[in-house]
Amino acid sequence: MAFIEIEDVALRYGGDGGVLALESCSLTVERGEFAAVVGPSGCGKSTLLKLLSGLHRPSAGRARLDGRPIDGPQHGIGMAFQNATLLPWRTTLGNVLLPLEVSDAHRRTFRARRAQHVEAARALLRTVGLAEFEARAPYELSGGMQQRANLCRALIHEPALLMLDEPFAALDAFTREELWSVLQDLWLRQRFTVILVTHDLREAVFLADVVHVVSKRPGRIVLSRRVDLPRPRTLATTFEPAFVELYHELRDAIGEVRAA
Repeated sequence: MAFIEIEDVALRYGGDGGVLALESCSLTVERGEFAAVVGPSGCGKSTLLKLLSGLHRPSAGRARLDGRPIDGPQHGIGMAFQNATLLPWRTTLGNVLLPLEVSDAHRRTFRARRAQHVEAARALLRTVGLAEFEARAPYELSGGMQQRANLCRALIHEPALLMLDEPFAALDAFTREELWSVLQDLWLRQRFTVILVTHDLREAVFLADVVHVVSKRPGRIVLSRRVDLPRPRTLATTFEPAFVELYHELRDAIGEVRAA
């Protein structure tokens, strides 16, 4: 059984007369797989994440996570978005620890296990190169540093599923590429399941095991392409013929979707 199963799902906002965001959408993701979702703007990519998190229920079809129906807000999920949204009154370390303080699964035992949690947070910060910045406020960090801290915060409670919605879109090209490697390293260490929504096809091919292309709204998966490139991948990988060929195949597929 796949870790994520979406079968013939439709999702409409605003009732019967509202916007049909997804229709006849089916998707499977195996446990520990890194999946990327790409497609034109407004096609329902972010709606797919809301569906998986349980924030919106499907109007039709079936959605399951780890064998259980998605019938409400899901636990054990990490999320990171385009804006890091770190709390300005907390240090970097304090921001990373936040999910453990507020989640139902950890807040009751947080004080008793604080030392253990702090060490886990520091280990994550060391992994992403922020060990020397744990006491800094968010305004003292660059955009790339804030997004590194954001990834640590999303992973501190060891989620089975990490959902990423354009996490690097606001960063410059050099910082984006640097964080691709950071994210890949974190995933190779822990092998959590990932759903990455992105407009950047190079990012999708660099990071993913499988890239799923979504049609225009109402969105549905029209192509799923496995990325058979060895890991760990480096920036040199992006210039290899197999990478370039797959990039253009996906670009052509999205061009056809936009023209349809």
